[in-house]
Amino acid sequence: MVGKSNRSATAHRRLTAVAGIGLAVAALTVAVAAEAPARADEPNVRAAFTQAFAPFALTETETRLAPETLTAAQARFDEAPVAGEQGFETPRIIGSGKASYYGSGFSGRRTASGERFNPSELTAAHRTLPFGTRVRVTNQSNGRSVVVRINDRGPFHHSRVIDLSHEAASQIGIVRQGHGQVEIAAAS
Repeated sequence: MVGKSNRSATAHRRLTAVAGIGLAVAALTVAVAAEAPARADEPNVRAAFTQAFAPFALTETETRLAPETLTAAQARFDEAPVAGEQGFETPRIIGSGKASYYGSGFSGRRTASGERFNPSELTAAHRTLPFGTRVRVTNQSNGRSVVVRINDRGPFHHSRVIDLSHEAASQIGIVRQGHGQVEIAAAS
């Protein structure tokens, strides 16, 4: 363990040194380019760049940090499946269109599923999805999304695809306008 930790620290110091020298070389390159313009794809420029950074070239094992030095978030990111690998699921898009939200006048009324409507819960009404289905609703204008549970039927207006509770609508930012273009995907 000690050997791994020392190697990781050495690799980190070398990467830091390379970054600092990279900034100095970039500044020098800009200064030189201002006097005599050169294209980056010319062989002499590439050779000079390669020669300047040769002492700092890291091997593949040096660029990998020991797992104990990673934060929990980095470790989860590294272990996450990648598109095309087994275990990776792309979200299944159910539809898109206009969403609106229930006004406070519906608070306490029974929904089609039989439960009482609560505007502070993350629920929604959809025409066909089964009750209890969880979907991710994403506001297409700002990218904000929320996961809601279907507990009612509607909307019964031809131009809308989903009605959200007040809390869900506020989380994706459509309360002020009263409606917004959304994308609906199956939530995992």
